[in-house]
Amino acid sequence: MQYLQQLFSLQDKVALVTGASRGLGLAMAEALLRAGASVTLSASNAQRLAAVTETLRHEGLKASAHACDLANGAQVTALAHEVLAEHGRIDVLVNAAGITLPHALEDYTDESWRQTFLVNVEAPFRLARELAPQMKSQRSGSIINVTSVAAELGFPDNPAYLAAKGALRQLTKSLAYDLGPFGVRVNNLGPGYFRTDMTTFGWSDPARREARAARTSLGRWGEPCDLAGVVIFLASNASRYVTAQDLYVDGGWLAKGL
Repeated sequence: MQYLQQLFSLQDKVALVTGASRGLGLAMAEALLRAGASVTLSASNAQRLAAVTETLRHEGLKASAHACDLANGAQVTALAHEVLAEHGRIDVLVNAAGITLPHALEDYTDESWRQTFLVNVEAPFRLARELAPQMKSQRSGSIINVTSVAAELGFPDNPAYLAAKGALRQLTKSLAYDLGPFGVRVNNLGPGYFRTDMTTFGWSDPARREARAARTSLGRWGEPCDLAGVVIFLASNASRYVTAQDLYVDGGWLAKGL
């Protein structure tokens, strides 16, 4: 038992999680905290972020908060520098933040396209670029990019989201190649359909809810807590020889045929 605890322990590790004020990002941040890490939670909504961080602190967890608009390059760079200034190191980066702006192709706006790529692709790139030198100097680190089954499959009326998740998936391969010689691992964590604010539209429609559940092998939607074990695995020494991989947590969605 002690061996297993050490294998999955994140004691004395420092992590940054974006999109951490709710949904999947918050669930993963809390999982890392409970595994022993000091975690900086980042999100664009400063009020909500402060509230959830304070709740975590009341539970004795080592949580701090830094609000950041991930569509603003200067703020993203400042976020990385603030984390390093506060902790002096970085062990885990979880790029969990993402936006989806669905609309029919013929009316899809340039601004929606730009915003989706700024948050879903450019921000993870900037954070990796800013934090990689510290990870390289430590000869260790884990970057976890949250993609989606949409990086593999086609879905209707959401061209920017699918393109961005596909781009993020390939960015991970590039980062894993470049950082591997320095002991830094980079992997994709790809959720399927999870019950979050982002999927409220599908969940609130009984027909859509059932259709999405039936598309999985487990017959249900994911809950944010279903990502806890996976993010701890990818962040910890339990996955010390795992890099450049796509780990889908989708209830069997991708593997199911007829």
